[in-house]
Amino acid sequence: MLYLIGRFAGADTARRIAKIYLIEPHSDGQLSYASLTSGRQHEDQLIADAQVWAAQNYDTPSPVAAMAELTRLTERGFHRRFKKATGQAPADYVQTLRVEEAKQLLETTGMPIDDIAAEVGYSEPSSFRAAFRKRVGISASSYRKKWRALAPVAY
Repeated sequence: MLYLIGRFAGADTARRIAKIYLIEPHSDGQLSYASLTSGRQHEDQLIADAQVWAAQNYDTPSPVAAMAELTRLTERGFHRRFKKATGQAPADYVQTLRVEEAKQLLETTGMPIDDIAAEVGYSEPSSFRAAFRKRVGISASSYRKKWRALAPVAY
């Protein structure tokens, strides 16, 4: 079924359908199907602005310090307020954004994993690999193999 969807509707659609319906033997768990982004709603506009900034600038060095500076709060005050609003530490939030972008790049490009790590803001590929495995449950290369397998076969 996924092959046909990929063939006629595209690999992106096939990947999305597979994730929605958890199709494929998943002996390595279901974590790789999940979107990591938090859907928690809050009323703190200052933190919402910082989240928007982070979504556009997650690849910059020291994004948490930059978000604190953007909000004109002390770093400690920013951490406390961010955690209260989102339920997540700012560094965890940025890591989640980075890993989500990396998942998209692994699914849709042939970029080397170390290049993807740099693209999403990691200066050390080993840090990226550890963060990816922690959040997704499998290695980046295993994730790529799983989702790239849905690409349609060229004739």
